[in-house]
Amino acid sequence: MKSGLGALRLVLGDQLSDELSALEGLDPACDLVLMAESVAEATAWKHHKQKLVLVWSAMRQFAERLRGRGVRVRYVALDDPANTRSISGEIVRALAEEPLGRVIRTACGKWGLEDHLLALAQTLSVPIETREDDRFLCSRARFAAWAEGRKELRMEYFYREMRRATGLLMDGDKPVGGQWNFDADNRKKLPTGIRPPARLRTPPNATTREVMAMVSTGFDAHFGQIDTFSWPTNPDEANAILDHFMADMLQGFGDWQDAMSWQRPFLWHSLISPALNIGLLNPLTVCRRAEAAYREGKAPLNAVEGFIRQILGWREFVRGVYWLKMPEYALRNALDAQGKLPWFYWTGETDMACVADAVRAARDHAYAHHIQRLMVTGNLAMLLGVHPDAVDDWYMVVFADAYDWVEMPNTRGMATFADGGIVGSKPYAASGAYIDRMSDYCKGCRYDVKDRNGQNACPFNALYWDFLDRNEARLAGLGRMMMPLKTLSRMPEAERTAFRAKAAATRQAMGV
Repeated sequence: MKSGLGALRLVLGDQLSDELSALEGLDPACDLVLMAESVAEATAWKHHKQKLVLVWSAMRQFAERLRGRGVRVRYVALDDPANTRSISGEIVRALAEEPLGRVIRTACGKWGLEDHLLALAQTLSVPIETREDDRFLCSRARFAAWAEGRKELRMEYFYREMRRATGLLMDGDKPVGGQWNFDADNRKKLPTGIRPPARLRTPPNATTREVMAMVSTGFDAHFGQIDTFSWPTNPDEANAILDHFMADMLQGFGDWQDAMSWQRPFLWHSLISPALNIGLLNPLTVCRRAEAAYREGKAPLNAVEGFIRQILGWREFVRGVYWLKMPEYALRNALDAQGKLPWFYWTGETDMACVADAVRAARDHAYAHHIQRLMVTGNLAMLLGVHPDAVDDWYMVVFADAYDWVEMPNTRGMATFADGGIVGSKPYAASGAYIDRMSDYCKGCRYDVKDRNGQNACPFNALYWDFLDRNEARLAGLGRMMMPLKTLSRMPEAERTAFRAKAAATRQAMGV
């Protein structure tokens, strides 16, 4: 490295944090921040229009905040004629045009891009320094050390370690309330007549409106509506959404976090995951605010613990699994699913009320909450035998908070059991009875959720028993599957045959 030369500091679209490790020690006099709107990343999947707007608007505003602090920023916009269309191309071009002695970056959230940048480092004339993404609360090395020697990786035990490490919801060395997990209190169906508080909308600011116009013109073929965009694109907007959740929603979040309701996609959920995943909010700060709400008597323990567990436990756990198991993890297909994704995952044109509503939420808001993802769209894809690649791709496209590290373990792990039990201890397979228990979808649906195999039977019912039938040998060793498999074994062969036939006809009708 030549003496006195500054550093090229790379900031990616999901790294928009003032405390980003790549920016630590930045010298405004000689360092240069590189940010680029990558066509390659935008089109690797045809991301939802709202996700493109969210990331590019947030990037542009982040760049302006840096410039406001006197930092030099080399920002490559999508319509820049010199745009090389890729992150690596922009690094090479910047080094060719600027007198810089090294590159400093924060580790990526995507294995493929990380691998590509590590390979690029071998070809450059200046060194690349890769720093830990310490916005996460558990480093990759620490997770690997926790996982070493364990026969099973279970989020619950990892979560307890993270509680001890952070002190969140702890009384000394004991969990507040005498137990680690209050999930049993958080599975209530929404009572008839109760309505969640009105949601705070974030009107698109001037930068966001400019990006919306650009995306509407240049990415019209991508999935989703754009005129309903209301995601926060800077820290002030994100903190306003967080303030609203803490004041008006957290109290009811616990009881009804698993509930679903027709054309009410948000309920008491926080809606902060898109902002969290691009760096507009700090996860530890968010958790500490929730803990403070409990200790100040403003929110019940079951709500606060459940909320903190999603961030401190689940979010950190799936990231750890992703980096521990990639790239082999992306090839896993433990149930040998080979089917195609039904067309209605894109159109919402199905008589299944629960699926239609979840797809509608994805189309209009680039959002669906975790039970809609797991027990409606994910559960159906698994029961149908859809190939996990197709499920991964769909989730990556339609949701604003979807990034490789978080989405793949959720889809290939929890939603489809394609990983064979790395993430979850059983497949989250369910018939229509679960959806009926946790929602109001079934009372307005054309299908009869009580009918197991008749002409108007809910498709989930035959598909569920057929799924168990097809995978009986694969699932036999899973303790949590003993009861449903025992019920299946007692079923008359004629009934099992009828379920197979109904499921096969359903898959054919759905184009699987």
